[in-house]
Amino acid sequence: MTLNPRTLKDFIFSCPGWLLLAAAQLCFVWACPAAGFTFTTVASFAGTNGAFPQARLVQGADGSFYGTTAAGGGDTSQGTVFKMTPSGALTTLVSFTSPYSNGANPQAELLPCNDGSFYGTTAGGGSYSHGTIFRINPAGALASLYSFYGTFDGAQPNAGLVQPSDGNFYSTTPAGGYYLNGTVFQVTSNGALNSLYSFSDGDGVYPYSGLVRGNDGNLYGTTEYGGAGYDGTDFSGDGTIFQITTNGILTTLVAFTGDNGAHPYAGLLQAADGNFYGTTYEGPATTNGTVFKMTPAGALKTLFVFNGTNGALPSASLVQGRDGNLYGTTPYGAIGYDGSPSSGSGTVFMITTNGVLTTLVSFNGANGSSPLAGLFQSTNGDLYGTTFGGGDYDDGTVFRLSVAPAPPPVFQTVSQSGTNISLTWTAVAGRTYQVQASTNFSNTSWNNKGSSVTASNSTASWSEGVGPDPERFYRVVLLP
Repeated sequence: MTLNPRTLKDFIFSCPGWLLLAAAQLCFVWACPAAGFTFTTVASFAGTNGAFPQARLVQGADGSFYGTTAAGGGDTSQGTVFKMTPSGALTTLVSFTSPYSNGANPQAELLPCNDGSFYGTTAGGGSYSHGTIFRINPAGALASLYSFYGTFDGAQPNAGLVQPSDGNFYSTTPAGGYYLNGTVFQVTSNGALNSLYSFSDGDGVYPYSGLVRGNDGNLYGTTEYGGAGYDGTDFSGDGTIFQITTNGILTTLVAFTGDNGAHPYAGLLQAADGNFYGTTYEGPATTNGTVFKMTPAGALKTLFVFNGTNGALPSASLVQGRDGNLYGTTPYGAIGYDGSPSSGSGTVFMITTNGVLTTLVSFNGANGSSPLAGLFQSTNGDLYGTTFGGGDYDDGTVFRLSVAPAPPPVFQTVSQSGTNISLTWTAVAGRTYQVQASTNFSNTSWNNKGSSVTASNSTASWSEGVGPDPERFYRVVLLP
């Protein structure tokens, strides 16, 4: 770009902030600075309609939300499956009741399937009191597909199911199996179960969370204990991350050591960049837990260490929003945190893939407390979640975070140094921007200039060599 015969001042006036603003307004995006969220308690559980939800919500084809509560419902308080409209009207589809042959205490999220039904697990009940796998339709018709025996096939499934391309369902149990340390299992839609793997010691024990299907077709998960430091006693070892094929070949990718986190209670998320992201319940240093990134090959990096005031002991899987950021919850920390374990009412946080964390919500009891479940992004972009306690009856809540568009970027400075030109604009930390250029202001074709820029604070910058190129106009586009 040649600035002559114009001066740099003239160039700045030819590309004022409104050019960038106008360009940004043409690109509707979902943006997530903390100030862009509106928090609403949508529903409070009252015991008879369920209590103590531990699972993430899912959205059905009808637009309603579906979930489970680990307790409450009916006279025996063994949990429910519920339906909730977007406005917060709750309907109990099933209350698990004595003799619990169809299950009890569901703690996992449901899996929507193409036939309109949902598949799930209960941690208790069934023919042998070791948990079940069930199917339920939106009208509440429940069919128990499998009852865990305990010794060989696993026991007490706490995680939901995942369905890869082969049409079968896969998940874990944190107990039972040949070594009584948990299993990975496969089950068909009609309830035929195959135990794929029984955990022993060095490969991890107690896989509490479920599995995620990787882009390579394999399944990935975590074990809360075992691995490094396992000495054969209960609850020893710092936990692992593993890969397992759909025919049961397991590979341990990471053995946590405490210094890089300990006890991954939650499952993994494979983000758009191909890496896996997750949390550990404890470690390092402050023992309040971490957020980590892992490559598909198993190279692990700690992105963030919680200190209690910004959350503690994360136990739920992350979700990637439409804006590319990651969202999660901590059941402890923030309001009421006094430095002791398990103090504080918990948080909702946003974290970028390079580790910049923002606390979005600090729970105080009245608006919920101790969110054990991860978040779900609905079809309209809002984030929904549950809290284990708090609310009107202290039996838990459903909440919503409504997302507002991010503020458009505005040029702050345009400067030239030798043959380089530099642009700086207002930004939202964690959001990604693309500089574009055109030789004609009225041209509808704008070309990307270099790689996109992810902001680490309230401004972002970019530069390039101007060389002998013809004069051009610049704009910055806020990416989704």
